[in-house]
Amino acid sequence: MLGVTYAILFYIATLILVFGVAAKIRTYIRVPAPLKIPTTPAPKTRTGVFWRMFREVVFFESLYKSNKWIWLFGWTFHMSMWLVLMRHLRYFSQPVWGWVEVVQPYGTYAAFGMVVGLGGLWARRFFVERIRYISTPSDHLILALLVGIVLSGAMMRFVVHTDIVAVKVYMLGLMRLQIGFLPSEPVLLAHLFLVAMLMIVFPFSKLLHAPGLFFSPSRNQIDNSREKRHLAPWAAELER
Repeated sequence: MLGVTYAILFYIATLILVFGVAAKIRTYIRVPAPLKIPTTPAPKTRTGVFWRMFREVVFFESLYKSNKWIWLFGWTFHMSMWLVLMRHLRYFSQPVWGWVEVVQPYGTYAAFGMVVGLGGLWARRFFVERIRYISTPSDHLILALLVGIVLSGAMMRFVVHTDIVAVKVYMLGLMRLQIGFLPSEPVLLAHLFLVAMLMIVFPFSKLLHAPGLFFSPSRNQIDNSREKRHLAPWAAELER
């Protein structure tokens, strides 16, 4: 019964995540950009835009230039999160890919980096006046959800050990639409429940800055306003 309950929960969460994010991306694509507004100094070629986006996604370049402390906590959290996510691919692949095996020890201790990063980002919402003023309950709830996921995951690794073989068999079964046995350890159940909640709220939260960054005209536009007139697709239609 426990396995069935969590299977239904994850199937629903996956549908909401996939279709919710797809709908948001569709909206991003359809929203016109009537002005040429790249943040200067901006690249003048598509290749330059590619490298600008690369530096923004990987190194958080604009945040680094804006605020070094926020950059430190934000970059630490995001890079640690990617290591943890890559480590978790072991539960969804059989045989496990070689590079996933290499990541395992780094992903294990990256949980501490996530805690430090989240702690710093959450603390600024209390101690920085202008950030505290614009913070909403949803901002705190998202951070609390992320902290809960990280701490429960770390507990399973360092405090209360879980039968990860059984967990992997269960997850591989869900991918094949086969519901198997799920261990009933409270920490594991709490961890999986929080992950499912994160998947459900993701398409409706500020976490959508992840895909939204790629559609930001201030980042993805070429600075060629003097060389070429910029026309949004809808404006071009009106001129015909």
